[in-house]
Amino acid sequence: MKINTSRKAGFTLVEIMIVVAIIGLLAAIAIPNFVKARNTSQANACINNMRQVDSGIQQWALENNKKDTDAVTSGDVGGYIKGGFPVCPAGASVYTLGGTVSSIPSVTCPNAGLTPPHVLP
Repeated sequence: MKINTSRKAGFTLVEIMIVVAIIGLLAAIAIPNFVKARNTSQANACINNMRQVDSGIQQWALENNKKDTDAVTSGDVGGYIKGGFPVCPAGASVYTLGGTVSSIPSVTCPNAGLTPPHVLP
């Protein structure tokens, strides 16, 4: 009498554990890079928003014959920025205007201390 033992091909537990360990290692390397890339892109978007606000301030001052010492508010500048007055993408913080037209920089972000910094160059 012959005993039929069929061996089906498959993966062993050790092989599966090695594959899972490799995937975990790759994820551990990739996730911090994704976080850094997100923070950098948020800082760049914030800096570009501040440039738009600064350009809006200068356009408003030029069209309304304002002096360098005149005060500026977000309501004055909102109409000169496409899409309205922006907010910082990192936490939706509202930008602070410098107070006068000639302030350098005339717009600042409350998240300026983050890494990477949200500061106009």
